[in-house]
Amino acid sequence: MNDARKPREAETRVAVQRPKQWQPAELLPEPDKKPGWAYRWVRTSTLNTADPRNISKSLREGWEPESIEEQPSMQLLTDPNSRFKDNIEIGGLLLCKCPMELVEQRNAHFHNMTRAQTESVDNNLMRQSDPRMPLFQEKRSTSSFGKGA
Repeated sequence: MNDARKPREAETRVAVQRPKQWQPAELLPEPDKKPGWAYRWVRTSTLNTADPRNISKSLREGWEPESIEEQPSMQLLTDPNSRFKDNIEIGGLLLCKCPMELVEQRNAHFHNMTRAQTESVDNNLMRQSDPRMPLFQEKRSTSSFGKGA
């Protein structure tokens, strides 16, 4: 009775699978992310004109170019005429990485800067506000219950 059954490994679900759908190719591939690192594409050129100011700014902020050895899946995608031979450059963009601690500090810095600017604008507007005609009107709704008759 057991001889008539097929082994489970022989059964396939090919007939049940959905047909594969075409999708447009991504402009930039997603790198294999390692824990503790943030990744970003940094502009190296625009319209075949080098942009050394942007590269040097990113390097001073703590971004370092990712090498091809660390991302072997992108070896065939890189530009053969790149100025960064051992790194990953695609279409004028260089793949860089930075420790997460620095990225979090950078984000906190810009968050504090935005908050300070927002408070400054609000204080400036409130200084010009007149109680008879306020610039901002608090929208509050109240409900009251009357005494029964």
